[in-house]
Amino acid sequence: MVEWLAGNRIRGTSTERTSTSGFNPISAVSGGWKELGRTTLGSTGDIINVTSIPDKRYYMVLMDEQGATLNALLYLGSGSADTSQNYAKRTSLNGGTDATTASAYQIFNDGVGSNTGNFTAGYISNLSNKEKLGIFHTAHQNTAGAGTAPQRVEHVGKWTNTSNPIDYMRLHNYGGGDFSSGAELVVLGWDPDDTHTDNFWEELASVDLSGGAADALNSGTFTAKKYLWVQYFIEHTGAATSSGTVRFNGDSGSNYAKRGSVDGGSDSTGINQDKIDLNITTTDNYFANMFIVNNSAKEKLVTFYAIDQSGTGSGSTPQRLEAVAKWTNTSTQITEVNVVNVSAGDFGTKSTIKVWGHD
Repeated sequence: MVEWLAGNRIRGTSTERTSTSGFNPISAVSGGWKELGRTTLGSTGDIINVTSIPDKRYYMVLMDEQGATLNALLYLGSGSADTSQNYAKRTSLNGGTDATTASAYQIFNDGVGSNTGNFTAGYISNLSNKEKLGIFHTAHQNTAGAGTAPQRVEHVGKWTNTSNPIDYMRLHNYGGGDFSSGAELVVLGWDPDDTHTDNFWEELASVDLSGGAADALNSGTFTAKKYLWVQYFIEHTGAATSSGTVRFNGDSGSNYAKRGSVDGGSDSTGINQDKIDLNITTTDNYFANMFIVNNSAKEKLVTFYAIDQSGTGSGSTPQRLEAVAKWTNTSTQITEVNVVNVSAGDFGTKSTIKVWGHD
């Protein structure tokens, strides 16, 4: 089967697309991110273990930290969780001054004793003869509702073991409450030698503006999934500015809140917004990457990172955005992502959005 798109562009079906080299996250291609292990709590508890993890060069971890009065810690291990002082870490809460911990007991802690849900997306490198390095980004729901901005944590850590690969991860709540039923730890793996095709991230939407410049870049309706990975590129044309704000399911009510930093500056917050306003209005190209936990009955938590080209050539430095957001709808899942321009210019014809997901 062949699908013809606008402008007589041709695209094969997802089962026909293959990868010739390198990494591609689409589920139909060879060697993408594969689910290696997952533990989901069936009742309340403080410990979530994922064991017997296959040895892969890189891991991606997704932590859905549902519950009350949480302080989640992540331990790594070989055969069992290493709970000794074999870690070091650095953390920033809400863009504040870094806190460092040497001879730490774990590679990650989410930084805030939370009375609501948290969502963390992270990456870990895993060479057996090297220290294991991790990068983690957390969105804290904070008080429910769009009247309170979420909180964010940027975290790096290392496990100093240089003799074994990771095969064990433990997410442990040291807060006064418990993880609730449904909280989970998901471990994905990628290795350059992988040839499997049962990839975790399934392509749900791929849309561009090749039909003409516009003020909206919409994914269209896609199948609801618990975890979403969204990337979009905004081509800017002309002298007028454009801004890539985000809505879900076409909701333009005051149901969003966000927190973010541009170029490492102090965090700005937005509450009771009718969109996720990312505080970058640009006359240049713009690329964004976001992860979302998409539970139907929970507020949707988003981690968000973007770059604004900010001029052409090596003489002009780009801008960076680090942010978290929430959509406070608790009755349905996200099935559409809308990137909306609220400035004078237009999104150019090379603008594109892609959405991947998995339950």
